[in-house]
Amino acid sequence: MMFRAYIKDTDNLDYNDVPHKGHFVYGNLIKGKPNNDVDAIVGDLIEIHDEYVNVEWWQAIEKGSAEQSTGLKDANGKEIYEGDILATSSKIGGKLITDYLKVDWREDYAGFFCGETPLYACLSEWDNDIKYPQTFPEIVGNVHANPEILEG
Repeated sequence: MMFRAYIKDTDNLDYNDVPHKGHFVYGNLIKGKPNNDVDAIVGDLIEIHDEYVNVEWWQAIEKGSAEQSTGLKDANGKEIYEGDILATSSKIGGKLITDYLKVDWREDYAGFFCGETPLYACLSEWDNDIKYPQTFPEIVGNVHANPEILEG
């Protein structure tokens, strides 16, 4: 299971040789103690002993800020994470209408959703009998770098 975390200041990432794509660090999640305010995203395990564990790299993150991969991909084959913003379009009356959908984890349903619709339903094959066929959703941003997309 892959996680990512948004890191505002990437200078320390470069200094500590933490691999990242832009402001995101991808890896495994280690949750801190309940009374601690820090979790960590870590690289692969290098060695493990009775007394210690060695990982390739690690990056402290704010507790609860990790975003989980959904295990699903968008129209371009890009992996979808919690916090991503998807776009899907329909032609209605000759006019192209685009909807923007934020991917969230919903505890009450133990699943990923776009608003009130389960993510898998947003990504399923579109029914040809529907009145306004839609394009398969694609990632157009995320809530950290592009929050203005959802404001419109």
